[in-house]
Order: sequence, then C-alpha cells, then structure tokens
Amino acid sequence: MRTEDYRQIIASAIDKEVEAYVFYEEIRDRVNDPALQTLFRELASEERQHRKLLENFLAARPMELHFDESKDYKVSETFDRPAPTPEMKPVDGIKLAIKREEDAVEMYRQFAELSTDPDQRKIFEELARMELGHKARLEDLYTEVAFPEVW
Repeated sequence: MRTEDYRQIIASAIDKEVEAYVFYEEIRDRVNDPALQTLFRELASEERQHRKLLENFLAARPMELHFDESKDYKVSETFDRPAPTPEMKPVDGIKLAIKREEDAVEMYRQFAELSTDPDQRKIFEELARMELGHKARLEDLYTEVAFPEVW
C-alpha cells in the first residue's frame, strides 16, 4: 500500500476513536452507578488521547510515516461495526464496546507490524495494549451486568 493509503486508514482510525469517545460519554450519561460513570469517563478520556496521538501521525509529513508499502494486511476490514444507538440496552452497548475495542487492538497490532520505524512501532504496540486493557475492563463489567445472579 502507498503511504497515502495508510494516511487514509489513520484518518479512519481517528474517526473510530471519536466514535468510541462519544459512545462512552453517552453510556456514562445513561448509567446511575458512580463507579460505572467513572469507568466510562476514564475510557472516554483515553479514547480522546488516542485520537490526539493519531492526529499527530496524520499531521506528519508523508515521509515521516514509516510503513512497509509492499504489504497489505487488510487493516481497513476491521472498521465495519454498527453504530451505537441511544435505544441500545446497556448490556448490548457493552457487548458492542467490547467488539469495538477488539477491532482497535487488531488494527493497532497491524499498524505495529507494518511499521518500519521502531519508535512508531512502539507507539502502535502501546495503543494496542491500551485498547486490550479497555476490552478487559469491559469484559469484567459485562460479566457483572449480564450474569448478576452469579454475584
């Protein structure tokens, strides 16, 4: 792929980070539990930081992005997910959030694999780890919400 293709993928990733931010803010506003509100506030804040980091990559001159242009790992295929709706039940919203975090992990892992610059690779690997942490936190929450009889 050409560097411009990667720039477009990063622009799409920025859009996904913005969607995630809005999603977590909306969920936070819909729950009454202070611990859940704090969790979703933290997740929204972290997604905002991810967006800023990606915007910095996008603002870089094309020569400053270091990807192997001969490979195509189909990164853009991870972008198809339904948009969240206000009518969504909280448990369905959490399931969607888990899938979106899973997509983000895969996307950042692929970015890292395609990166030819060690510093750039580290940044994408760290983003993948952060998104994996989000996924784990959401899976914990899901088990509490989806299976309350266990507790």
